[in-house]
Amino acid sequence: MPQAILAIDQGTTSSRAMLFDRAGQVLARAQRELTQHYPQDGWVEHDAEQIWQDTLTVCHEALAQYDGDVAAVGVTNQRETTVIWERASGRPIHHAIVWQDRRTADWCRARHSHDIESWLSQKTGLLLDPYFSATKIAWLLEHIPGARAAAQRGELAFGTIDSWLIWRLTGGRVHATDATNASRTLLYNLSRSDWDNDLLAFFQIPRALLPEIRDCAADYGTTDPALFGRALPIRGVAGDQQAATVGQACFSPGMVKSTYGTGCFMVMNTGEQIVHSKNRLLATLAYRLNGRSTYALEGSIFIAGAAVQWLRDAVKLIGSAAESEQWARAIDSTHGVYLVPAFTGLGAPYWDPRARGAIIGLTRDSGIGEIVRAALESVCYQTRDLLEAMRADGAQLPAALRIDGGMAGNDWVMQFLADLLATPVERPSITETTALGAAYLAGLGAGLYRDLDELAGLWTRQQRFEPTMPAESRQMLYRGWLEAVGRVRSR
Repeated sequence: MPQAILAIDQGTTSSRAMLFDRAGQVLARAQRELTQHYPQDGWVEHDAEQIWQDTLTVCHEALAQYDGDVAAVGVTNQRETTVIWERASGRPIHHAIVWQDRRTADWCRARHSHDIESWLSQKTGLLLDPYFSATKIAWLLEHIPGARAAAQRGELAFGTIDSWLIWRLTGGRVHATDATNASRTLLYNLSRSDWDNDLLAFFQIPRALLPEIRDCAADYGTTDPALFGRALPIRGVAGDQQAATVGQACFSPGMVKSTYGTGCFMVMNTGEQIVHSKNRLLATLAYRLNGRSTYALEGSIFIAGAAVQWLRDAVKLIGSAAESEQWARAIDSTHGVYLVPAFTGLGAPYWDPRARGAIIGLTRDSGIGEIVRAALESVCYQTRDLLEAMRADGAQLPAALRIDGGMAGNDWVMQFLADLLATPVERPSITETTALGAAYLAGLGAGLYRDLDELAGLWTRQQRFEPTMPAESRQMLYRGWLEAVGRVRSR
């Protein structure tokens, strides 16, 4: 039986393809950076056609590096990002609206009330926020001429990026999503595991737009043979943070992983229990296998690695992401400088779409080092915000925090994170856990793995960072962060 698995990892800033063997080792990889479009303040868009073409290119490039057969394809994706396309032509009616986009903030504010938020939270585990897909769909139907009428006639299809890629990979034969991506739309009833008619009515979205919901390890059809010279079975799909949860083998209640990509996303496995947060965290799916749902608490930070990208591309304080660690090590502290990266508002636990970024505490002696280090520290402070909210919801501190994503390779950041959280931080041998999780799910769907216990046995630790900072220093630094956040809040 062929052992290689092709994982497609379509993220916010790049599209990537990786080939893994059955043991989870990387056989091949290819990646392309994705163009970001900012048509107005607070708006973020992607060209869905570019996403497809880049995905096709990196798949070809990865497959060209590997001489064997492929058992299955797994897909993982930036969640909530919204595409609507014509079923007949496959042409998107507009650029994809990215999860970071805040254009529907006023729409949400106009409809917000305690009763509405409580109703939405009970049904979906989510909040009424521009982050999620439903408000983006509603905007497209309202603002693209003829879109609502075409949707009601069944001529249009909605998808998060997984659905868009599956549609294109299968030559338009399969319009489907997995349960984890569906759970991030504000249209999915978390306890009933299906689209919810009351939610569709609230957002005025025709059901004919929506894809079929399937398990994370399931049959999503096969790729069009013309694409890769043969039909490859698509057997695993999950949103990026859920895929990383699988890749980190967080299969027991209480286990926590935190992924540091464009944003930062902390996910705690809560088992078969839906935990409705009292501290503005999200109840969500961790994964759904064999029709059984495993749930999670999630905290979402909008800007993590994107802050380093901003330092490099927008203000040009550094030439590469790797330089940030050198700057951080070159000074003993930020000397009271805090950078609050609320470039697209604040995520959990604040959920303030009108907050904006700021650098606070600058003096005449402040320089590049203080600003760069403050940007890195902001990721750790935001992580602590999430962990404090989980503790306030009754969760115990995890024995260790499993970390991954691009920033996980920065030893200075990971040590500061362990110090600030007073919790050991564990970096796995393979930090590309999002792609790895998609591969594992595809392997489960293709019968390469027996169960989750077998996958858990494949996880290995590369390094463990132990906290060493005195408690008084930790608390003083965090108090300064909370004060800085308070100064950028809009309410």
